[in-house]
Amino acid sequence: MNMRHTVFALALLSAGVFVAAPAAASGNAQLGKAKSAACVACHGEDGLGTAPNFPVLAGQYADYLELALKQYRSGERNNALMAPMAAGLSDDDIADLAAYYAAMRGLTTPKR
Repeated sequence: MNMRHTVFALALLSAGVFVAAPAAASGNAQLGKAKSAACVACHGEDGLGTAPNFPVLAGQYADYLELALKQYRSGERNNALMAPMAAGLSDDDIADLAAYYAAMRGLTTPKR
């Protein structure tokens, strides 16, 4: 293998490792728990939702939850319930809430 192939192989390997690594939550889950009081009415104490029309937050990826909340806050995602809930959240609030819900155990498939 010549030098060009070696460099290319190393670049692919390092890119693959970088892409495969999960994003770490940037927030503080303990602070998120304290900030989640308003979320509980719809998403439940356990993050599994209080009714079928409320999404499960428990176990979701933190970066997905952060993105969704920022989109509700900006109006990019249009939802009459979530827009006012997210409107007053700071980036730190959003990161903390995302870390809290990401740390919870989500839905599991029942064993037979």
